[in-house]
Amino acid sequence: MSSLPTFADVQAAARRLDGVAIRTPLLENQRVNDRLGGRLLIKAECLQRTGSFKIRGAYNFLASMSEADRKNGAVGWSSGNHAQGLAEAGRLLGVKTTIVMPADAPALKVANTRASGAEVVLYDRVKESREEIGRGIAKKTGATVVPPYDHPWILTGQGTAGLELAEQAKALGVTLDAVAAPCSGGGLSTGVALGVKGLSPGTTVPLSSAWPRPIRLLSPPERDPTPPVMYILRIVRSVQSRSSVFLKAGSPASVK
Repeated sequence: MSSLPTFADVQAAARRLDGVAIRTPLLENQRVNDRLGGRLLIKAECLQRTGSFKIRGAYNFLASMSEADRKNGAVGWSSGNHAQGLAEAGRLLGVKTTIVMPADAPALKVANTRASGAEVVLYDRVKESREEIGRGIAKKTGATVVPPYDHPWILTGQGTAGLELAEQAKALGVTLDAVAAPCSGGGLSTGVALGVKGLSPGTTVPLSSAWPRPIRLLSPPERDPTPPVMYILRIVRSVQSRSSVFLKAGSPASVK
């Protein structure tokens, strides 16, 4: 891989993930489309193995490592999604994984991580640093650190979701005006931008970090009672105001 990841790197990741990652569907709702005056397609990565896109990057990372490095194992840190993705990728590839997770992480995610064969090291997120703990384990054992987002192998793996999205849209005979990907660490949004624009260079890919308020589609009702569909509408309208071609008549927009 070159120093800066490219569309070709996303394509290579897709080949590694063939038969491993689920080709998740694009979903749409006519009532939502009617309200928007266009088409909104949602890439349902919640249906992915381990419940999120994270296995894409984790598997691509482990599969890209040398055989010697894989024998020394891998270590990562996560509150849940990267933990489950890395643990499952390790199980599939026969790589020993150690995951540093907060003691108050969701019990189901901790259990799922262990069920995939990972060793879970719990820590106090207030008093301890997961990065320091993880790097300490790597130094002691020789394991490779697999970060949750800031590595070319991770973001090109995540980018396969964008590549699939563009391929699926093309198969539907539609043109993507814009694709919106959540931006936290940046691994997913950067990868999706690479994957989408490699096939659809005219598509805009705005980042959610520029939007007026945080998007929490999975917020518990007691913390935020706003229905998830209202967040989707806010996302689309926010992007509409920044792009004159978004939801242009006759062509769809896609939100990942």
